[in-house]
Amino acid sequence: MHSSQVLNLPLSMKTMYDIAEFVIRSVEMINPQQVEKMVELLVDFYNTNKSGKVLVMGAGRSGLVGRAFAMRLLHLGYNAYVLGETIVPAIGQRDIAIAISGSGRTKLILTAAEAAKEAKASLIALTSYYDSPLGKIADVVVEIPGRTKYSMNEDYFARQILGITEPLAPLGTLFEDTAQIFLDGIVAELMMRLKKTEEDLRLVHANIEL
Repeated sequence: MHSSQVLNLPLSMKTMYDIAEFVIRSVEMINPQQVEKMVELLVDFYNTNKSGKVLVMGAGRSGLVGRAFAMRLLHLGYNAYVLGETIVPAIGQRDIAIAISGSGRTKLILTAAEAAKEAKASLIALTSYYDSPLGKIADVVVEIPGRTKYSMNEDYFARQILGITEPLAPLGTLFEDTAQIFLDGIVAELMMRLKKTEEDLRLVHANIEL
């Protein structure tokens, strides 16, 4: 879409455009080797340790992203759980913990990740900062781009004139949206490697819903 067309859109639609543009750019920024390590760990885990557990951890909106991913892992045949639920079992050696934190410093998630490592579980971290405390203790790190600073100028037109291209997305929105789409991509990759069809997933999907 031409820049002049974007300027004439309602603010809500400009924001959608900004976020979508950021997500598309992020594809070029994510390291394929990091992604492959994550996928290989999950595939090998499925093929050799079907009784093992996968615990997904995230706080706030990152937690919602994690819940959506855990649901798809369940549909794929993993024993997937979400930190904070009452039915979460103990995890230990040969289990996997997946921690989602843009800053890599969220205390609740960092503490949980450290506990998972002490229990000898493998730790996958999704964060914007490889050298964050979370990144440093993880077995596999996937760097997901996100907003790195806050713009002091909230006016869209002024930011365009000044060449400030930070999208109209508060707090961790960019990380969370990008992480959600990235994890949907991981689901597609796992479906292919595990030879799962949409029908396979549908059979595991909840059949008692409100």
